[in-house]
Formats: sequence, structure tokens, C-alpha cells
Amino acid sequence: MTRLLSRAEPAVLVLEDGRRYEGRAYGARGRTLGEAVFATGMTGYQETLTDPSYAGQIVLQTAPHIGNTGVNDEDMESTRIWVAGYVVRDPSRVVSNFRAQRSLDDDLEKDGVVGISGIDTRAVTRHIRSFGAMRAGIFSGDDYDLSQTEQLAAVRSGVEMAGQNLSSAVSTKEQYTVPAQGERIGTVAVLDLGVKTSTVNYLAERGFDVVVLPETVTGEQLVELAPDALFYSNGPGDPEASEAHVELLQTSLRSGTPFFGICFGNQLLGRALGFDTYKLPFGHRGINQPVLDRVTGRVEITSQNHGFAVDAPREGVVESPAGFGRVEVSHVSLNDDVVEGLRCLDIDAFSVQYHPEAAAGPHDSMYLFDRFRDMIVARTSSAAQATAEGESE
Repeated sequence: MTRLLSRAEPAVLVLEDGRRYEGRAYGARGRTLGEAVFATGMTGYQETLTDPSYAGQIVLQTAPHIGNTGVNDEDMESTRIWVAGYVVRDPSRVVSNFRAQRSLDDDLEKDGVVGISGIDTRAVTRHIRSFGAMRAGIFSGDDYDLSQTEQLAAVRSGVEMAGQNLSSAVSTKEQYTVPAQGERIGTVAVLDLGVKTSTVNYLAERGFDVVVLPETVTGEQLVELAPDALFYSNGPGDPEASEAHVELLQTSLRSGTPFFGICFGNQLLGRALGFDTYKLPFGHRGINQPVLDRVTGRVEITSQNHGFAVDAPREGVVESPAGFGRVEVSHVSLNDDVVEGLRCLDIDAFSVQYHPEAAAGPHDSMYLFDRFRDMIVARTSSAAQATAEGESE
């Protein structure tokens, strides 16, 4: 009975344009502010919530029924829930999965995530699609009793996503290593801008000793580590506010270190090559985003979570404005023609705007980890052959 009564506590979602949606309190009580965005995944809510890329965002689930499979420790993509707030239509009243260790409500309350349920999430989604992602707030408990004027003022005083550098909030504070599984092929340095656990595991499964670095790592420290390759992870925030990471990448590229980037890493490679980035109206978030691989002609259904994109010529091969040789757009979105991947033709570097680890999501893009592995193996074999030929002369 206590649980049913608590679910009836009122809450309100307030958008910065003044639109209000009344509902019921869900998760922690209080006030939270962030950028309102929607995610279209039908499954994988735990992976979404624990993805550091969602830091600073109030995430609305378009799937109507959330929480029925509970949560467990195995499917965590980081050590905690990162979303600023959570919006659902119908939270499950019971947990009915044999892998569940606790309810979603438990974790939302433990991590202090203020949420709201019982609103028409379709209406909110249509509004965001029409007017773009915007600042928002969820108010429950004592904060629900604030006047509408006070609530709207709080929302409008919040920080906009454009211009924010959030990597310091989500990155590891200490360097750590995940050893290679099976035959070891080398070391990859992963710049943790909000990396997911599954990404690190997939790299280790392909024979890499994975050295995960804090986002504060310097060029000198990277040179001292001397990795066989560099990887930039996904992460939250505006790529234009991460110039230090762009400069670090440019230094690494000039040294000849192979590079692979995903999501935020794609945007930072774009900027390192000399292209601009821009904010999308409402972003791509979900596990059903269609992408064309121009190299193979295949269409992939991908997992995505990004609000910014690279501004690069879609057609043909162009010269990198920053002097890194020829570059082509390797992947494009079939929904809106947004750049979804970059491939360098004169240096060993490529990136994609989506999440090939797809946790949760389709596995169409897992081959990218193999492509990265093959690139390093080929480079190592070429270097070994050149050394052998030099010694035989």
C-alpha cells in the first residue's frame, strides 16, 4: 500500500518554452535540471541510464513500459546512473526477470535521479522533434509546490548543452588496465571521455591490453606510454569545448599512431582534421538508427546517442584542412544525411558517430572492432617485415 501511495505523489516536467506536463513522481524526489532529449530504444533501459554520454540530460523513453526486467550488476555500463532525470509513461509495478537483482526504482532512488511517470511521452517527443532539444526540469516533493513562475525561472537559469565540457565529470580519475584476452596483439590507449564497460571488454577480446586513461592525460604521458593505437570513446558535451583533446589527437596523429574513435571520438577526429561541428536539432538517440556504409554499400541498424555532428563534405574525397591528407565521409545517416563516419586515406585513422558495441542494440557494426584490430595487425606485420629486410641487407 505504501508503494502505491508513493507512486501517486505529483510531479511536473517543465520545458524552457513554458510547456508543462503533469505526472507522478518516479525515482528520487526533488528537483533536477538538464537538456530534455528522447531515446527510442524498446529495450536496454539499464544500459541507457548507465551510459556516461547521457550526463546532463533528462532522458525521455519513447517505449511506454519501462522497468519490467529490473536491473542487475552485469548489464551496468558504468558504476552508476548518469542521466540528469528520467521520464517514462508506465513504470512497471513488478519485476519479472530471473536476472533481476533489484528494481529500477531502487537504483533511481539510490543514485538520486529525479524522474516523472504517467505523462504522454508521445506528446513530449513530438514537441521536441518540432522545436528541438531544450532545457527542462522535473519537480516533485517540496519542489512541486513551487509556483509555475519559479519553476520556469529555475529551468531557464540552467546551463545549455552547447559549450559544455562534461568529460571531466564522467572520466576515470585514475589510469587502469584491462588485459588482453587470447592472443595479445598490442596495447591500445583508451581516452575515457565517458567510455562504456562493453567497449573496453570488446577491445580486450580482440587481443588488446586496454589502458584506460583519464581525460586529463597529457601528450607527454601518452608518448611515455607508447601505445600501439589510440582510441577515443563516446562521451557527453560539446566537442567545440574539448580543444585539449583535439590537440592531443592531432599530436598523436602526427606521430603516426593509429586511431579509432566512436561517437564523441568521431566528432573530435573531425575537429582534429580541421572540420567544424554543430548541434543537431534533437539529436540521434536510440538503437534503431539506419546508417549507410559507403565503403561496402551495406545498411546498418545502429545504436546512437549524440546531439552534435561533424560538418564535412558528404561527397568525394577532400583534403584535410589541418594537413592530414585525404579524407572521406565513410558513413551517412539514412534519416537526415548526417555524417556518421570518417575515413582517412593517408594515415591510419577512422571513426564512426555511433556505438558499435551496441549495448543495448543491434550487432550490425561489431565488425568495426575487427577492422581496428586488422589495421593494427597489418601495421605491426609491415613494421616487422621492414625490420627483417633491413637486417638482411
